Amino acid sequence: MLHHVEINVSNLKKSRSFYDFLLPKLGYGLYQQWDKGFSYKVNHTYLVFVQTEEKHADLAFHRGRTGLNHLAFHGESRSQVDELTEELINRGVNILYKDRHPYAGGNQTYAVFFEDPDRLKLEIVAPK
Repeated sequence: MLHHVEINVSNLKKSRSFYDFLLPKLGYGLYQQWDKGFSYKVNHTYLVFVQTEEKHADLAFHRGRTGLNHLAFHGESRSQVDELTEELINRGVNILYKDRHPYAGGNQTYAVFFEDPDRLKLEIVAPK
């Protein structure tokens, strides 16, 4: 089981607002918070978001470079994926692969793909 993932963010306030909306809908609860970061936890796994240090802020994240490509979360149902998709659109979040949504991951996968404020690709997958 994964223990935790730590993600550096370019704008802590913007990321906090985004993840405060998203993660509770997926069963995560606020776990920790401090001046330069916060975390959300579900069961024994948590996600940590930390403000990028200024000395490292010159290069933006891009999922096409070596390293993390995306994070995928379990959704509760197809209707939850649909509801979250609408809420994300209403919040102005960039939905990816709109022309293939909700089957952008293939005919057997019902999901929404979208980007966080730093363009990290996120996916929410409904159970089969």
